[in-house]
Amino acid sequence: KNLNIKPKVVFPCIALGTAAFIMQASESVISVCFNSSLLKYGGDIAVGAMTIITSVSQLCSMPLQGIVQGGQTIISYNFGAGNNDRVKKAFVCELIVCAVYSCSFFVLMMFLPNVFASIFTSDVALTSYTANVMRIYMAGIFATGFQISCQNTFVGLSQAKISLFLAVLRKLILLIPLILILPVFISDKVFAVFLAEPVSDILAATVTTITFMTRFNKILAKGPQR
Repeated sequence: KNLNIKPKVVFPCIALGTAAFIMQASESVISVCFNSSLLKYGGDIAVGAMTIITSVSQLCSMPLQGIVQGGQTIISYNFGAGNNDRVKKAFVCELIVCAVYSCSFFVLMMFLPNVFASIFTSDVALTSYTANVMRIYMAGIFATGFQISCQNTFVGLSQAKISLFLAVLRKLILLIPLILILPVFISDKVFAVFLAEPVSDILAATVTTITFMTRFNKILAKGPQR
């Protein structure tokens, strides 16, 4: 009797989880767009490079996910308890850690791409090719720390609509169209496809950070909706 499904409890949980669901589900669509475009413009070696880059990028994204998911529970609990000072401290700590990690990863990608590429292949030609395009693909990875920390804090603050929009913005509104549009305007088609990732990363992070900074204090002042 204590485990009855209550709509007022279940539906807000589903709404908050929708953003994370879309982010994960859209990965398959994005992979299809990337691989089909790269196969068309760069052939098998470009697709092989993309496979390696996707694996390397998880070395950045997975730790960041762990940090923000752990911080989200602290932020959500204190927001519900009305402890706004601790919410702010938790967010600042989370943001600093994520920003430092993503910026450090960016530096490694710019200066040591061969080292990471060689982890996944012993083919010299593929390693060299991957290292070159990895610098393009990872050029906006430094912005990921800002984007992911702000977006997940919105979830912790029960801002389902905003979080959902920001999740859709980066992957569906920006990234997929850019993969298809940039090769039309840039002569180096393979470069254009890989360039779609940093452009979408930087634009999405900018929009997310500005949105968060303009709404954060207002959300705290309004408090949780019970």
